[in-house]
This record gives sequence, structure tokens and C-alpha cells, in this order.
Amino acid sequence: MAVRKVDHSALRTNQALIIIALLVAFLLNHVWLVAFVAVVMLLGTAVPSLSLFKAIYTYGLRAAGLVKADIIEDNPEPHRFSQGFGGVVVTVALIALLFGASVAGWALVWLVIVLAGLNLFLGFCAGCFLYYQLNKLGVPGFRVAPIR
Repeated sequence: MAVRKVDHSALRTNQALIIIALLVAFLLNHVWLVAFVAVVMLLGTAVPSLSLFKAIYTYGLRAAGLVKADIIEDNPEPHRFSQGFGGVVVTVALIALLFGASVAGWALVWLVIVLAGLNLFLGFCAGCFLYYQLNKLGVPGFRVAPIR
């Protein structure tokens, strides 16, 4: 497979915007903002060219010179899987919140906040780790191995 590159500044911006939006949703008890984040995450996973948070990075922050690109050799699939998985967790949180299970819903929101923070501040992507473990086990669909 050809060497591929991923802009980690785009990933960090995505994580930061997810954290900020979900924190605001929690602090203001705005379930609609949880729904918005779920849609943004799932749409950005399914159709990366429609990723709102990446567009904010590309056409806003990077274009204005506020954030520099950090392009490194990497596989995009584990990051996309991680965002999709997070989007599913936020969707389950939304369902819980809509059906009155607010403790469970907000706990799931906080799980996503903590895992995105772990990636943003410590560079550990739990979803990427899971992706590579599933690849190692030979699970169909998880075809990309870690770059050595």
C-alpha cells in the first residue's frame, strides 16, 4: 500500500470542537447540541468531504494562519473509525437523553469528551487502538495494519 499522510492538526481541531460543543451541551443542558454533534460526527465519517469540523479547520483556522498543518505518515481509516464510533456513542447518548435517561445520556457524552481529550492532549486514540486490535484479529473490514 502506498504511503499515505494525515493532517493531525485537522484531527486535533476536530477533537477540540467535539469537546467544546459537548461541554457546552452539558453545561447548558442543550440536547439539540448533542444531536448536532452526532450528525456532524456521523456525516463526517460517512462522507469525509462533508465534515463540518474539518471545513472549519481547512477554510477557517488554517486559511487564516491560526493553525499550521501537521501532516505525517498515517492511515486515515482508524481515525475515521474512531470518529464514527464516537458518533454512534453520541447518538446513543442522544437517545438516552430524549427518553429521560439523563444520567446515562450525559455519562456517554462525558465518555466521548474524555476519550477525545485523551487523544487531543495525550495523543492516544482509543478508537484507533481498537481498530488496530480488530485488524490484528483478522476481523473483516479492518484491513489496514499499523504503519511500522
